[in-house]
Amino acid sequence: MSSRSLHTPAPDTAALRARLDRAAAAAAAADTDALLIAPGSDLRYLLGQAGGSFERLTTLVVPADGAPALVVPKLEAPGYADVPTGDLGIEVLTWVDGEDPYRLVAGRLGRPGRVAVSDFTPALHVLALRAALGDAEQTLAGPVVRELRMRKDATEIAALRAAGAAIDRVHARVPEWLRAGRTEAEVGADITAAIVEEGHTHADFVIVGSGPNGASPHHDVSDRVIQRGDVVVVDIGGPLPEGYNSDCTRTYCVGEPRDADVAETYAVLQSAQQAAVDAVRPGATAESIDAAAREVIAAAGFGEYFIHRTGHGIGLDVHEEPYIIAGNPLPLEPGMAFSVEPGIYQSGRWGARIEDIVVCTEDGVESFNTRPHELVVLDA
Repeated sequence: MSSRSLHTPAPDTAALRARLDRAAAAAAAADTDALLIAPGSDLRYLLGQAGGSFERLTTLVVPADGAPALVVPKLEAPGYADVPTGDLGIEVLTWVDGEDPYRLVAGRLGRPGRVAVSDFTPALHVLALRAALGDAEQTLAGPVVRELRMRKDATEIAALRAAGAAIDRVHARVPEWLRAGRTEAEVGADITAAIVEEGHTHADFVIVGSGPNGASPHHDVSDRVIQRGDVVVVDIGGPLPEGYNSDCTRTYCVGEPRDADVAETYAVLQSAQQAAVDAVRPGATAESIDAAAREVIAAAGFGEYFIHRTGHGIGLDVHEEPYIIAGNPLPLEPGMAFSVEPGIYQSGRWGARIEDIVVCTEDGVESFNTRPHELVVLDA
């Protein structure tokens, strides 16, 4: 029953203090009296520890005005021993079974008019907090916290850069395992082991989509036996010990492509992905990056086969803000990191995707993935 995030690397105290101060200021700007941050990636961002979400309440109380407090069951408190709570000015309020932790939160806040609760707080805690806080309006903390997390600082960018290099090393090894006669699941098992060998804590996802399975963007793996001439989509990623994630897709072919249109179609995809990356710069909108990829694919007659957004933000979560999608007018800013991953998926035949993680810089873009984008044709 101990915390799930013991002894993991954390940002330094100054970085955490700055994040807590920005969170309090953001709460005040949103006319919110306090943020109630449950275990998860938001808590890890602010404390350096994700904790664990159980039936007992753990929450970080970040008031717009005043010192923060960590309300935590006494039996879970050792899981936060590495958090420099004293240096951060955080009071630790422990409780034991039989006591009411929701009243503990209410006592800390007095009579707030509005509180913002982490998006993924269990309903049993949300409802109990609502009862304890009386007439206080409850809103989601996501819109406040994501404004902070979208803009990565130098420490976060370095962590994402390391994650990109680690997953690139795995893709460099894919030819060791991907060949005709093996199942997707067998190849996926080898890739999963390599993800850990190359520095991740675990594999968060491994997609090996061969032949017609590659036309399903979120396929996973199956018992399908890979055949000579198959186009194979390999999308893999996971977190490093610091908590920041990798996510990279490359497309392979086992021997020469079976279908005559593979080379020409893949060239369109490669051009689209490059066009989107080239469009990244401060002030460009998220939707304009999506359009840069989509226009190339549509002009070549494959528009109906590009069936998802061009990208998603990445950091302590694999999918987070900003989303690179039509209808999102968000102007990009330095420090915003996200995937650029257009795809072309022909149902019943084959699919292809190219994905890099990039960050918007002061004068353009940096890619955290540097493996070649060409279709990788392997010995069968």
